[in-house]
Amino acid sequence: MADRIGLAHAFDIRALIAPPLDGGAGRNGHRRVIPITGGTVEGPRLTGRVLPGGADYELQRADGASLVEAHYTIEASDGTPIYIRNAGLFTAPAKVIARVDAGEAVGPEEYYFRTAPVFDAPDGPHGWLSDRLFVAEARFTPQEVTIKVYEVT
Repeated sequence: MADRIGLAHAFDIRALIAPPLDGGAGRNGHRRVIPITGGTVEGPRLTGRVLPGGADYELQRADGASLVEAHYTIEASDGTPIYIRNAGLFTAPAKVIARVDAGEAVGPEEYYFRTAPVFDAPDGPHGWLSDRLFVAEARFTPQEVTIKVYEVT
């Protein structure tokens, strides 16, 4: 029997970010809130913009890995608002995490950063987003996060 699950590139989200608000270490780990200030959405299935006002709520574990959960809204090119909840995992060797924490640029080959975005879109031309599962590869710089979104087929 042939595999029936595949991936199809849907679009890329380029989210502009502000410097993190650092809550410091707590009982559950080290909390940082990274404001989302805008951005773009481009791809074969969706185009639009990232609206300012969302944030990524990062929780760094004791081993240095980070659990991320971003909540934000995109506006499709036709004006439709689409809510996104994007949870994921960032892991890297301790030396790479130390460089990231120091503000140094690191290449995407030096870390693992994957997410599973969930979309809440109104009925209509973008309703398909609410009826599909997605996975994504994320890359970051201190100024932006690029999320390459794939529909699970």
